[in-house]
Amino acid sequence: MEIFVTAVFAICTFIPSIYCAGNTVDDAKWPEIAPQFCNGSRQSPINIATSAVKPDSKLTAFTFENFHRKSVLKTITNTGKTVKVNFRSGVKVKGGDLPEEYDSLQFHLHWGNGASVPGSEHTVDGKRYPMELHIVNIKSSYNGNTTLGVADSMGLAALGFFIEGLYDGCRNKILKADWTYCLLLDDSVSMDQDISLDDLLDGVNRTKYFRYLGSLTTPNCNEAVVWTVFKETIKVSKDLVNLSYQKVTTQPGNNSNSLSTNYYSLAVLLALNLMQFMNW
Repeated sequence: MEIFVTAVFAICTFIPSIYCAGNTVDDAKWPEIAPQFCNGSRQSPINIATSAVKPDSKLTAFTFENFHRKSVLKTITNTGKTVKVNFRSGVKVKGGDLPEEYDSLQFHLHWGNGASVPGSEHTVDGKRYPMELHIVNIKSSYNGNTTLGVADSMGLAALGFFIEGLYDGCRNKILKADWTYCLLLDDSVSMDQDISLDDLLDGVNRTKYFRYLGSLTTPNCNEAVVWTVFKETIKVSKDLVNLSYQKVTTQPGNNSNSLSTNYYSLAVLLALNLMQFMNW
């Protein structure tokens, strides 16, 4: 996991969640930007209250197709909202009570201000983790058409993984910090890392997870996402968590400003709307 995340951060990429002429838009104003969805009843992220979740026997194990392949990472792109690592075709996920097979499209990350100020989007019993990784998937029947995906209440499936900095120093001798490349706004480069998604998720028990129906966490906040948030964390060094905000940029054409806290505040929802379930 560490070598993989380091490879992402080595390309100096993150900028604010919403980019508006160099300024971050307060997420409290998002309902004004996209009123059709951002003030809806199933907004994400949420706090997962473990005392309120219910076991669900339908939440079976997932099947992860081609997560073992070493060549699935295609490009890394600064979209103007986040850094996005796109996958080559053929990566899929099914099972886990998803309505059909889903194609895996990309992953991105959220973090706070180093190990001391956590930045995961979801929380568990009020605890916010240092970072959170999202793998975004779309129903295979839509053939990658995200317009159709966001119009379907279960068109997208997001796999959320908390990232935790648990120890000091680097335990992986292969981990390197190569800061020779810097990806600015709208830039995209090919990925040549010989690392699989299974490598990325090494050590995480993917049979234990929370489930709820939610939304995208940035405007237009479409309520089209089947959220799966995994119980176990991806464990990395504290040094790596600190690098997440020290070596990324906030302005187009400028790599001197670092970004912190690129996460959406928790949605305030009625308990009846949460319908959180768990499998373990």
